[in-house]
Formats: sequence, structure tokens, C-alpha cells
Amino acid sequence: MTTPLSESLLWEEHLPGGNHWSGRLRRGTALRLTDLQGGANVSALFFNAEQPLERYNMPDTLKSQHTAYLAAGYVCQSDMGRVLCSITADSLGWHDTWCGVSDAAMVQARFGEKHYQQHRNAMHRNGRDNLLIELAKWGLGVRDLVPCINFFSKVVTDDAGALRHVPGHSAAGSTVDLRFEMDTLVVLSSAPHPLDANPVYAPADVRLSAYRAPPVAADDACRTRCAQNGRAFTNTERYCGVAA
Repeated sequence: MTTPLSESLLWEEHLPGGNHWSGRLRRGTALRLTDLQGGANVSALFFNAEQPLERYNMPDTLKSQHTAYLAAGYVCQSDMGRVLCSITADSLGWHDTWCGVSDAAMVQARFGEKHYQQHRNAMHRNGRDNLLIELAKWGLGVRDLVPCINFFSKVVTDDAGALRHVPGHSAAGSTVDLRFEMDTLVVLSSAPHPLDANPVYAPADVRLSAYRAPPVAADDACRTRCAQNGRAFTNTERYCGVAA
């Protein structure tokens, strides 16, 4: 169940398909991502806004919560054992954590070339360059391009162990809500998933809605999912100077 935004909304922004965005989300705020057309993919990186050497750590996030994907009730942990954000609501139940992003060679091979000089905003963009453009705005670069989360995308394995992107996983109107437990730099790309077999370059638009999140309760589902999450919340509260 998603949180009503009528009284808690702070701002909204439209992220066109294939584009990129970054911004700082403060502790106690939340960000809702909404797939506006169906088939969206949002590649996301998270960094401690005060000290970006601390960032989302995929291996620690997955192994501590005994999962291979993310959904409501899970958290995104940093490499310092703290919680950057929690997934408080989610209409899909599965978001890819393994596959990373597309690059220029991959997009060119699959969709052909479309440059800005000829095609303007209809140019073909790729996830790697999108993230690097946004990282550069904050003094970050290639070495900070760590494994991301691909929200709205589902990837499974077949009997031979090969990875397969599941088409049609996200319908128009699908949402995921992220509650930020510390001041966090958020970097997003809405370029297609690297395993998406759609032969047409048609990334979906996404709406970003920031709102004030309710306080984290002692029985919060993300906090109590496992013992490691409880310790990570305690670490985060101590770091932020908040009584546990």
C-alpha cells in the first residue's frame, strides 16, 4: 500500500525515458518512482551526501538480507553497515540488483546510432554515460560507478543458468517508494535495461515525487526484517546523532 501524497508532497519532477537525474534527499524524506508508460527501467546509485566515499553496496545489501532482488521491506545498505534508504512500498515485488547498465557500444549494436546533432532529444542514450554525467556534477567519476539497482526490472535465470529479462514486468502506474534514513545523493538513469530484448529504443518516462516520510516505528517492516537490518538502523541513527 502506497502513502498518500496530498499533504506530504514536497516536489515532483518528470524524468523522460532514456534521460538522467541526480539530487540530494534528506533523512526523513521519501521518493516515489512511478512508471508512467509501462516497461520503465530506473538504474539507481546511492551515496552518503556528506561523504560520498560511503555508497550503496550490492553484496552487503543482498547477503545480509538473504535475497537476490529487492522489494518492499528491504533496505539499501552502505559499505559502512548503515542504511541509505528503505523500500517502504512497492507494487511489483522484484527489482533487479545484478545486471548493471547498458553502455554506448551495447546501445549502438542493438538500436543503431542516433546522435544529438541530428535527432536532438530523440537521441539514443545509454545507462553508463547517463550515470557518469550525473556523477560528474558532484565531483564523482568512473571509479564511483558501482553496481546499481534497476528499479521496475525483473531478471531471472533459465535452466542453463543464463540471465533473462522478464518483459512486461512493470505496467503503467507501477510504483516504488524509497525512504531515506540518512542524507543521500541519489543518481538515476532511465535508459533501457541492458538485457531488455525490445528491438525498438523506447524507454518509458518516470515521475519522481518527493514527500515527507512518517517517523520510523520500532516495529517498522524494514527495520525488523532481519537482525542485520536492526543493527544497520542503529548504526545509522548513531551516525546521524539520533537516539535509537
